[in-house]
Amino acid sequence: MNFAMKTRVIVWTAIFVIALTLVSCVSKKKFVALKKDKELVEASLNTLLQEMSYKLNAAEKKLIAYSQSQLICENDLAHALNRIRSLEAEIEYLRATNSDVLDVMSDLSVVSKSGAQNIKKSLEALNEQNKYIMDLTSSIRRKDSLNLVLVMNLKRSLSDVKDEDITIEVKKGVVYISLSDKMLFKSGSAVIQPEAEVVLAKIAKVVNDHKNLDILVEGHTDNVPIKTDCMIDNWDLSVKRATAVTRLLQAKYNVQPGRMTAGGRGEWVPKAINDSDKNKSLNRRTEIIILPKLDEFFQLLEPPAGK
Repeated sequence: MNFAMKTRVIVWTAIFVIALTLVSCVSKKKFVALKKDKELVEASLNTLLQEMSYKLNAAEKKLIAYSQSQLICENDLAHALNRIRSLEAEIEYLRATNSDVLDVMSDLSVVSKSGAQNIKKSLEALNEQNKYIMDLTSSIRRKDSLNLVLVMNLKRSLSDVKDEDITIEVKKGVVYISLSDKMLFKSGSAVIQPEAEVVLAKIAKVVNDHKNLDILVEGHTDNVPIKTDCMIDNWDLSVKRATAVTRLLQAKYNVQPGRMTAGGRGEWVPKAINDSDKNKSLNRRTEIIILPKLDEFFQLLEPPAGK
């Protein structure tokens, strides 16, 4: 028997006992009054039980959504760990190769000066390569850990937003926040709706806590043509929507403009085929992509000096 049913049995028992006690010592008028009071109590109890049931269902849905998010993060972390193990195996192989080369050198009785110099350069190159791989492995670990923290913070901050209006995921090693156009804009407009500012404020708070990351804002549309006095085509609309989001993040929530890039993709990068209203609504979106700073990223990819 669950808590609600136990509560109902106890209340009904109390009411029944009180009624039996009083029925013999009160007038019919008082009995009728007591009966009405009992009905009011019953109605209040039913309302309370319905509210408790609704809140319990809502809590169960949030728990399921959190569990799914945790599973996604665990899968991403497992993928990152596999990549790290692969790189560590390559480091061990290179170390073994170094050791073998040194053993061969110790067994040689005569080595020409030029040959010795070449071997020395090769060893130095291998050591540089080892250092590069170790640095790259460390950077991958930091990036994957940061992505995991970002996803969890964003989902916790935006847990009260409808699932169909926002999705948060890690793709291609970066965090994607996809916002539906119906939440941000009216049809064919690039003016952000007031209720959407609450969502953008929460996103801005998270990105402001990670100032070493850049933000790319991309506007997307479906393939239904648009041409108005203010909009030339879907591409124009997607650019203006992306620009509107970056301007709001800068002007109202103090996100540094130098960290942000606004771009429009029009209808050319759909999430689904534009063959139904549901798929078209998926394609009408604005994506906020959280990236490592590009100059640091490209420096990381550069090979060791002299290679």
